[in-house]
Amino acid sequence: MNATSQEQNQPTAEKILEQGIIKAGSQNIAMACSFSVEDLIVIDLLRKHASDVKFFALDTGRLHEETYEVAEALLQKYQLAIEWYLPQTEALQNLEREKGLFSFRENVGNRLECCHIRKVEPLSRALKGRAGWITGQRRAQSATRVELAGIEVDAAHGGIIKINPLIDWSDAQVWAYATEHRLPFNQLHEQGYPSIGCAPCTRAIKPGEGIRAGRWWWENPENKECGLHRR
Repeated sequence: MNATSQEQNQPTAEKILEQGIIKAGSQNIAMACSFSVEDLIVIDLLRKHASDVKFFALDTGRLHEETYEVAEALLQKYQLAIEWYLPQTEALQNLEREKGLFSFRENVGNRLECCHIRKVEPLSRALKGRAGWITGQRRAQSATRVELAGIEVDAAHGGIIKINPLIDWSDAQVWAYATEHRLPFNQLHEQGYPSIGCAPCTRAIKPGEGIRAGRWWWENPENKECGLHRR
């Protein structure tokens, strides 16, 4: 896709953001930032068109060093204030004491337990009292996201509004925007990591594999969600 076609798509993302924020009916809206290239695009759009939106991130304790480097680059580029949420210490200590450091590789149940402690519970705290939240999810990312809508009611978090402005963007559109606007991005992308999560649960993909094949690569595609985006 050429740059002209990509620019034609931009008003769509902006319109989704605008309509979602209006539907939430409040200024108390935040973006969940995992520092993916999609999130960087949404941040860039928000800084231009919705500067009141706040930003938060989940520090699982097992992120790649390169992910923290992107966070620091964002601070420098946008003077961005990011509120970090960490796992509850007692729950994490109990998990590692009882099941060890790699129980998540034993079965899906154990993996979801780890994700719940490191991601889902901190997210619930981050969204408490919010009217809505914004993500960088796209339908093309995985089989678990094909039914995404641009604006959704998030029943899992009390019926708040969930806004996904990039739902219809292709990989080409994402990287065309990131390149044109000179956005900082995770250096692991250049090492074959199209999707980046916790370090022990992410690997580079092989030729011909899907975007999220490197996430929890020992599991079936239909299981490759951590619980942050329950539907």
